[in-house]
Amino acid sequence: MLSISSALFSQEAKDQIDFTAQEQEQRILHKEPYKFSVSYRFNVGYLQDWQHSKNNTYPDMYLHGTKLGITFDFNLPYRFSVQTGLIYSITYGTSNQHWKNVLLNDYEIQTVNHRVLSQQLNIPVFITSDIKLWSKLSLIFYTGPELNIGLAQIDYIKTELNDETKQWLNQNNIKTEKYERYSANELIRPNICYSLGGGLQWDRYRLHAGYTFGLNNLTKTQQTYIKQQMWNWSWNLTFSYRF
Repeated sequence: MLSISSALFSQEAKDQIDFTAQEQEQRILHKEPYKFSVSYRFNVGYLQDWQHSKNNTYPDMYLHGTKLGITFDFNLPYRFSVQTGLIYSITYGTSNQHWKNVLLNDYEIQTVNHRVLSQQLNIPVFITSDIKLWSKLSLIFYTGPELNIGLAQIDYIKTELNDETKQWLNQNNIKTEKYERYSANELIRPNICYSLGGGLQWDRYRLHAGYTFGLNNLTKTQQTYIKQQMWNWSWNLTFSYRF
């Protein structure tokens, strides 16, 4: 009698296990497949460029301005996406460059004032992810390469130089009058960058900040007496709306 009861109990347990396994299998079979999608955003924000050099050919300078453009998000599983697009930026900055009088018996410091207007086109290729915090509020992160293409960079120069110093600068191919740096064949237009940043997203609205590191030396011409170098780094605060 005891043996029969034990056998019946084992059979019920086995049936229960089999039923659970079948139920899990049905859930897997009826799971909806991931649907690939593309969304696009309008972006506008503040931009600060930092042009820095290790010599006196170009003065260190901060340029302030704005950026705007359209980006596309290729949405992937697990709340990841790949973002690319076109971003136009325009910035302006000013800086004083000081030169010692070339006359040996005169220690007067003379000034070259640079006022630079720069226009650029940026093409990002970012990996983005978001972490849901509450309701429609998410924390976002992004990182990846970015190609920066120089469109124009006009240097409006104003000088306070004597004739001897101005002549010496011109002889060494250092400009003392207004000119366009790309047209003068001084700068390389493409700047390969690496960017990272993060921010907050509420429904379709996103506010984020990030930093961009320019990786290559932008100077094209080289002087015999000095190695010319200049890099462009930047940070931005951007608002975007997803359509």
